[in-house]
Parts: sequence; C-alpha cells; structure tokens
Amino acid sequence: MKHDQLIAFEAIVSTGTFRGAAERLHKSQSAISHTIRQLEEELELELFSREAYRPSLTPAGEIFYREASRVLRQMQGLRTTAARLRAREEPELNIAVSATMDLDTFLPALADTGRSHPATHLRLRMEMMGGPIARLMEGKADIALASLDGVPLDDVEAVPVAEVTIRPVASPDLNLPTGSRAISTTEMQSHVQVITAGTGGTTHEQSRDILPGSLKWTVSDLAAKKKVILAGLGWGGLPDHMTEEERRSGALIPLNLERFPIRRTMIFKIRRRDQPAGVVASELWDKIGAAELA
Repeated sequence: MKHDQLIAFEAIVSTGTFRGAAERLHKSQSAISHTIRQLEEELELELFSREAYRPSLTPAGEIFYREASRVLRQMQGLRTTAARLRAREEPELNIAVSATMDLDTFLPALADTGRSHPATHLRLRMEMMGGPIARLMEGKADIALASLDGVPLDDVEAVPVAEVTIRPVASPDLNLPTGSRAISTTEMQSHVQVITAGTGGTTHEQSRDILPGSLKWTVSDLAAKKKVILAGLGWGGLPDHMTEEERRSGALIPLNLERFPIRRTMIFKIRRRDQPAGVVASELWDKIGAAELA
C-alpha cells in the first residue's frame, strides 16, 4: 500500500468522482482508476461500487476510508513536524483577524512573539466578514482569527480562543422604544440599518441580521459604523467591547429587535493543514488564547 494510493482514494471520496479526483491531483482519470484498481487488488477488497454514475463506497470501503483518513492526517502531521524541525525564523508572518474581535485579548501574544523574534516582520490585517478565511485560504495569511462561518473544516486546524457578543444599538436621538418589548421589523423599516462591507469577496457579504425592507447604508469598517450610529444617522450591530463605555454613559442604547437577537460568536485560531508552520508561526499559535485558557 502506497501513500499516493491513499491520496487518490481520499480524493475520489471527497470530490465524488474519479474525474474530480483527477482534476484535484492533476492526473489523468485513467491513472486514478489504475491506482485504485491496484489498491483494491492489493487489499483484496472492493472499495467502490461502480454500478451508478457516481462511485459510492462499499461497506468495506466505508470502514477503510475512516482508517485511511486517520493515517493521512498522521502523515501530514509528520511532514509538518519535519518541516518545523528544518525551519528557521520566517522573515514575515501574516495574521488575519476578524474586526469583531477584541484585540486586547490578542496583543499580549503578539507582543511576546515580537520580542522573541525581532527579525520577523509581523503583519496584522483586520478583516470583515469572511475576509480572514479568504486571506488564509489564498495563502496571504499564516494564521486567521475568525468564526467558523464558511470555513472548509477538513482543510484547517481550528481551536476556540475567544467569544464575541454582537448587540444591536442606536443613538437615543433616533427615539426608538426601549424596554422589554421587542421592536417589530415594521417599526424599524423607516430607520437606516448600518452594515459593513465584507473583505472576503461576494460570497462573504453580510446576509445574517439584515432586516428585510429596511433602509441600508454600507460602510467599510466597524469604526466608521460606530461613528455613523453615534451621530444618530442609523442603527446596527456592534461588538460589546466597542460599545461598553457608550452603553454605560447612555450615548448608545441597546435595542430589543424581533429579527436581530443578541448574537454570541466563538472566535477560533485557524491555520491550514497543508501549510507547515514555521518557528515564529508555531510559537504565536501556541500563545494565542493561552492566557484565557490558563
């Protein structure tokens, strides 16, 4: 049994077809078919049923796939370990962070890493919506700090590190009702909802927590969104850590909306499985969230 046979086997299951596996692995379909046939002959097992248009795993194939997936993950881990042992300090490290995250929880880890590795240029990018994940999968970020929305979980390692609470707020100047009664969507339609543009492409534009039929303004980032809301020009959802002082002073009031509940989102540190982490990236990875979990 060879590693390339397991790779081809996993690719067929993941893509659903021999053709899809061939495209993923940049091989001919006949080469993939030959590889799998050799594997089946060596194992003396039929792994795929080929009666339908799309191949499906046989009962034996299902069991073999679970074990093969585990072995492939272990082999990738060994490669990553070997790469780390060979590695020197990276000249540059890129971190893409969700703009909703409270940076105060992350900066100590960044500061410690910077002091330990002064020759490494640390680049911190604040991203909206699916921006952190887009940068990670494009190879433009080594580590992402974001929620798991739209994340290809089979391709990444993800560990929870923080929680963010998003709460709808408005200036008192809008004269919106306060108290326990939920404000209906109809009541809110005459008020501008301020939303932020995503930085992860059209597939990551904001779709959750948008009230149907309401007026909308789009801004580029959360700082601009907060200023627009404070000016009494609209309302919108903001992270609690950005509005704590204003809610305490009364400059912003929390809203109880029918279609916009308070949302708590877990933030994860995320890195790609197929990209071996360097010395600095590994150290930063270990430090992120360590204080919160200690």
